[in-house]
Amino acid sequence: MTGGGEATVQGLRSELSDGVLWLTIDRPKRMNAVDLATTNALREAVDAAGENPDVRTVVITGAGAAFCTGADLAAGAENPVDPAVTMDTANALIRSIATVPVPVIAAVNGPAAGFGVSIAIAADFTYAAESAYFFLSFVNVGLMVDGGSSLLVPAAIGRARAAEMALLGNRVSAADADRFGLVAKTLPDDQLLEHVRTVAARTATGPRRALALTKQALNASTLGALDEALEREKAGQAELLTSADFFEGATAMLQKRPPRFT
Repeated sequence: MTGGGEATVQGLRSELSDGVLWLTIDRPKRMNAVDLATTNALREAVDAAGENPDVRTVVITGAGAAFCTGADLAAGAENPVDPAVTMDTANALIRSIATVPVPVIAAVNGPAAGFGVSIAIAADFTYAAESAYFFLSFVNVGLMVDGGSSLLVPAAIGRARAAEMALLGNRVSAADADRFGLVAKTLPDDQLLEHVRTVAARTATGPRRALALTKQALNASTLGALDEALEREKAGQAELLTSADFFEGATAMLQKRPPRFT
């Protein structure tokens, strides 16, 4: 199986090589924070992978120093989007990652924050560089968790640790993420992609239908309530995205000062 070339669309770089579709969030100047266009492009690429017999595995990673630092709040301030549209777009991507009938690997090469955590842990395999960290930063800007992380995180690490991440907005180092079970493995930074290539080569040459049905069965057992979680998050986040607390939290973050919630 040969490669299909490289393309960049809406802040997303894609390359198909030997059955492995590499999708790289390519907005390094924004620490790979995603806007609506990039989120849509990533979802479309994942959906297309499921329809393409030449794609046997998908790898999602980030360009430069970060994996994905969530939603691009600066872009949102410049070009406001209906909160329902924002949530529907984000939720569609998480559903695609969870349901596409090929294995998805997240190569977390740097910080994963906010919605970036959801992208990372919705994957079937999540591998992190030692310098990476995971940061459910929503509460720090007056929001609630989204992207399915109200289910994905406790499903991986349990309710108590999930509460510390979500309600306190604490960062979790890659080492702790490994210890907690949030990721499958943590590797030295210079070994991450080599390990991902090894795993991807194995799944890309495996029995596609058997892998698809196994993924479906695992997710049915552990993430069966994902749709309900996404809908709860959509309702709550749509409210919070128009709140005074979010306006203050976002403004404080952009001004690099502590928020003053009322």
